[in-house]
Amino acid sequence: MSTNKSTESDVVLIGAGIMSATLGLLLKELNPKATIEIFERLDSAAQESSDAMNNAGTGHAAFCELNYTPEKNGVIDTTKALDICEQFEESRQFWSYLVNKNIIQSPKSFVNTVPHMSFVWGDANVNFLKKRHEALKTQPLFEAMEYSEDTETIKNWAPLIMEKRKADQKVAATYMNLGTDVNFGELTKRMIKHQLKQDGVKVTFNTEVYDLKRTQDGKWKVSVKDIKTGEKRTVTSKFVFIGAGGASILLLKKSGIPEGKAYGGFPVSGQWLVCEDEQLAEQHFAKVYGLASVGAPPMSVPHLDTRFVNGKKSLLFGPYAGFSTKFLKTGSYWDLFSSISTGNIGTMVGAGLDNMGLTKYLISEVLASPEKKLASLKEYFPNAKKENWRLEIAGQRVQTMKRDKNGKAELAFGTEVVNAADGSLAVLLGASPGASTTVTIMLKLIEKCFPNEFKSPEWQAKFKEMIPSFGLKLNDHPELLKELRAETSKTLELKY
Repeated sequence: MSTNKSTESDVVLIGAGIMSATLGLLLKELNPKATIEIFERLDSAAQESSDAMNNAGTGHAAFCELNYTPEKNGVIDTTKALDICEQFEESRQFWSYLVNKNIIQSPKSFVNTVPHMSFVWGDANVNFLKKRHEALKTQPLFEAMEYSEDTETIKNWAPLIMEKRKADQKVAATYMNLGTDVNFGELTKRMIKHQLKQDGVKVTFNTEVYDLKRTQDGKWKVSVKDIKTGEKRTVTSKFVFIGAGGASILLLKKSGIPEGKAYGGFPVSGQWLVCEDEQLAEQHFAKVYGLASVGAPPMSVPHLDTRFVNGKKSLLFGPYAGFSTKFLKTGSYWDLFSSISTGNIGTMVGAGLDNMGLTKYLISEVLASPEKKLASLKEYFPNAKKENWRLEIAGQRVQTMKRDKNGKAELAFGTEVVNAADGSLAVLLGASPGASTTVTIMLKLIEKCFPNEFKSPEWQAKFKEMIPSFGLKLNDHPELLKELRAETSKTLELKY
């Protein structure tokens, strides 16, 4: 049955993942009278990118991610690491606000203290890690970082990575006890659960957004369809946010905004090796990150992690990259082909030719045998046994292809938002460190899309209430940093 019901809403959010959940809560806290509709094509929240097993679960604070501190002409560039760490601190503050307000409960269900480590071997890599530590140690955000080349110290931090390792292998590690494991799926579900109870907020599952068009008065007409019944309706809104994971690029094309014309996307799938052996899990308590293979995308940095999912502790290693033409784990094999247009084909070809190393890497990963996957694990856990690990399919990511400021096609790593010029539409593209920095991403989005309200005394005061460091760089205010880390650790039941 198909009908053409039409309603209005102040805000429409497409996708019920961590991005939409966070933006919806922020906007409702800023303007309690706002009406909000959230549409999700699956039957519950957080089943794609936000799901616990579809992402690394690392609270990305740049404590262990070596790709955030590139070495340029012999000098470690800490710019990105400092920026990401500042952003994660904002996320911690907002989550603490939600817990203190009883908007979400039981913080241990979604965030736990798990130390973050970087681990390398070989002279060149050890020298790099030592220089990285020296560069970061001087910054208040990272002053708690420890460094060691001593095998007994590293064994104490993470016994499994040193078990049966060659005695003559030169190794080094850094250790941050402030690290976290975050179940973004559980966090998202708790956020959405609260929004389901709010006046003026409607969350609709099993509903696909199949089109969106500008109206003559500058609003957006969003066309949706009930997947089970086929019933269609439209919602008119002054503001639309597209946070549909990999499928965002497809809806960006449908919007027709000129700002999105040249954007393309390249899908990269992932897999994990998962160990649920309780004895092994108890011997490892850290997220241990290494260096990515040559040509590998940043999301493919190998790591051996402690994970808490549904209250159970397990180990995870990966990710192993793969390829599928789907833009979502539950998407269509036609997604990639549907995304190609005359406006972006030049961008996609140009970016592809400039990143042949990535193509070769993906081919090698797709063809990798189970034995090769185990060999990769043994670089981090030399005594690993195949029978203790199972392969888990992770989420789909879509690498953004765009034009740089000079018009050159490039493959963009990270997360970015494409906005319509008038701020009426915002589309989130990209991948890591996305979920960990959601709060900052959404604050910047609100500033662009709601500029007048953003500057108002009422909204500014509310921002400071939700995020006490709002407008400040905590790295420049070490006493405030210590105070807020202590406060958020207490509220979120984290060790400090």
